[in-house]
Amino acid sequence: MAKKVSKSRQSATKTIFATFQILKEAGGEMRGKEVIDKIRERTEFTDWEKERYEKTGYIRWESILHFYTIDCSKAGYLQKEKGVWILTTEGEEAIKLGAENLLQSALKRYKVWAENNKPLKSENDDIELIEEDETQQQKALLEQYEEIAIDGILEFIKSKNPYEFQDMVAALLRAMGYYIPHIAKRGKDGGIDIIAYSDPLGTKEPRIKVQVKHRPDAAISVDDIRQLTGVLSKNGDVGLFVTSGRYTSESERSSRESHKHIELIDFDRFVSLWQEFYPKMTDEDKNMLPLQPIYFLGVNE
Repeated sequence: MAKKVSKSRQSATKTIFATFQILKEAGGEMRGKEVIDKIRERTEFTDWEKERYEKTGYIRWESILHFYTIDCSKAGYLQKEKGVWILTTEGEEAIKLGAENLLQSALKRYKVWAENNKPLKSENDDIELIEEDETQQQKALLEQYEEIAIDGILEFIKSKNPYEFQDMVAALLRAMGYYIPHIAKRGKDGGIDIIAYSDPLGTKEPRIKVQVKHRPDAAISVDDIRQLTGVLSKNGDVGLFVTSGRYTSESERSSRESHKHIELIDFDRFVSLWQEFYPKMTDEDKNMLPLQPIYFLGVNE
């Protein structure tokens, strides 16, 4: 007689499979919040799945999904980087297994990983994920908190106009120790939005020419990178491109292969740098993107 599949496992089976399909359709990566929004649009859930946990306030099916994505990550099917979910080549191939076999495969791979890295709390032969695993629950919860934090910052930055975002970039550079003699005013900027020096007079190299694009929902094309390269006329000039969005793979390759030094900062890197240098900012600059650090009990693996 076949063992009855738990409601959590049934929920995970359909949401994990939907996650992989959505990521594949999106070209392999997408913000976790956007993945969850799309799952909500295309999936029917029971009342039990739509209930909120009293302790956390999170929807049950969303928490279950986060819980099982950890297995998928350890299985090598999925990666998470600062709120972005990335489908690996192995993960895309696993879609061919179908919903039930995909999750089963991830759980088997997770068990192998767990046996090699830490003792399991149970030797359950059917590979059923142990929902009482407090470490994995804690990690899943932390991932949800982190994604909510990143999504909140993204929405805040989206609400800014291009000149406000440009001022935020200048504030970050000041906190990093650079001197800012020029910030472009409204109108044509000739391809340069900010100039930054490493000393007050600009006598020391490098002189940084900064191009800022406030495009949170778009990717910077290779043509934009080439335009910045074209204005790096003097020896010692360094190009810095900052966007509130992301870069195409072609634009990233162009910056790496350029005969000029071109540094790229996308949304994720901008936020990381803002967090790192936030303590060094003036109160006025901090208010452009105010942060509040909160510490949670972590997970050691």
